[in-house]
Amino acid sequence: MRNRNLWYWLFLAPALLALAVVVILPLAFGVYYSFTDWNGIKTPSFVGLEHYKALFAEEEFRDALWFTTKFTVVSVFLINFFGLSLALLVTQKFKTNNILRTIFFMPNLIGGLILGFIWQFIFTKVFASVGELIGVEALEGWLSTETTGFWAMAILMSWQMAGYIMVIYISFLEGVPQELLEAAEIDGANSFQRFYHVTFPLVMPAFTVSLFLTLSNSFKLYDQNLSLTGGGPYNSTQMVAMEIFKTAFVENAMAFAQAKAVIFFLIVAAISLTQVYINKKREVEM
Repeated sequence: MRNRNLWYWLFLAPALLALAVVVILPLAFGVYYSFTDWNGIKTPSFVGLEHYKALFAEEEFRDALWFTTKFTVVSVFLINFFGLSLALLVTQKFKTNNILRTIFFMPNLIGGLILGFIWQFIFTKVFASVGELIGVEALEGWLSTETTGFWAMAILMSWQMAGYIMVIYISFLEGVPQELLEAAEIDGANSFQRFYHVTFPLVMPAFTVSLFLTLSNSFKLYDQNLSLTGGGPYNSTQMVAMEIFKTAFVENAMAFAQAKAVIFFLIVAAISLTQVYINKKREVEM
């Protein structure tokens, strides 16, 4: 037993060391610097809660947080809706199932920056050309307003992540016992009733995982935001990650940016862990 415990900790040690060096220590130093006036160069001096008081009074940070929250709500709904829909589609008995799975998953393999530039071309050039051709002005000038920029980012995020979330749902859908579905069909349940009362409760763990991933990824989005809209026009589509980056490396206010990052981390962690707790309880109840 002692030898087994020793080997257990020896194998676990590299992962724990990497976690400590890459995550825990930077987090601890970041929290410390958020209470100082450090600008990345000079020796820091303690300023207490000054940055935390100032960040909530900063309109730009509040706007970025509100925009990020709206974007996350819409993106989480769209990604999970399309991901589950695609999973239901490709788990049907089609000859082209494997091809469709590959096609739907491929957007997730494209890097965020490249994907943003690709969709920037689509929204600014292709949409404008189509709008001019058919006489629809609404298709022209995309990314030039807050509303169209918001929906452009939601479309990009959904297109990229839906295939990834689809794979998670597929792994659970393929484990649903067909006997239960057949029994429900014999009892007179229609397709929607079979899905709602039989299939969905059995794939609830997949929903919990997918919701956690989409929530965290949507809140932390940076590269697509940078390459698609750059936060424009006039910072109206700027998300929190970009706002923190600008505070740190454009305004050279490292400690202030770190205070924003700490608050942002706490918000994302609280929301993500709360939804996991609630959904885990629902899994048991179902």
